[in-house]
Amino acid sequence: MNPVHNHVNALSETLSALRSQANTLLRWGRVMADRLPGGARLLAAGNGGSAAEAQHLTAELVGRYDLDRRPFSAIALCAESSSVTAISNDYGYEEVFARQVVAHGQPQDILVLLSTSGRSENLLRAAKAGTRQGMTVWAMTGAHANPLADLADEALLLPGRTCTVQEAQLIAVHTLCEAFEAALPQPSGVNVERRAS
Repeated sequence: MNPVHNHVNALSETLSALRSQANTLLRWGRVMADRLPGGARLLAAGNGGSAAEAQHLTAELVGRYDLDRRPFSAIALCAESSSVTAISNDYGYEEVFARQVVAHGQPQDILVLLSTSGRSENLLRAAKAGTRQGMTVWAMTGAHANPLADLADEALLLPGRTCTVQEAQLIAVHTLCEAFEAALPQPSGVNVERRAS
């Protein structure tokens, strides 16, 4: 029994499910390319490893993924340490993302919630708050039926253990950024520079 082979084989199964949902990420990228250049914002949140993926997504938008293009407004709610600790202290950890969604979210904004279980109460409350704010809510979760996927406008469902789902979420984040940058309108006569490999 080889644990490395077992892990890679399990990850391959998760990635196969991701490949089968590629059109979802392509559509999401096009929605982002339609809205973010006009001033809409992307908010993202998750817990633990999924928090890291949420931060990764927003960093790619504010910085750049591949193209040398303008920055876009994106906030990882889990990275707002003063807000996270103040809200947790005063209102409970269940409200840590929902309160920020109410503060920042506007119609046409996009809320991306990442979770392997799809059952974290703070993300469920954030999804409900996003819907009330008129935002588009997307979820990246594990494959089993779960309440977060049910609350989202659309969900990317990935089977596997927590570790393989989180690893595939990073690939989903990069794939989403790929689709987003490909869909951005390119100004005529401008040579867009790609990141050196």
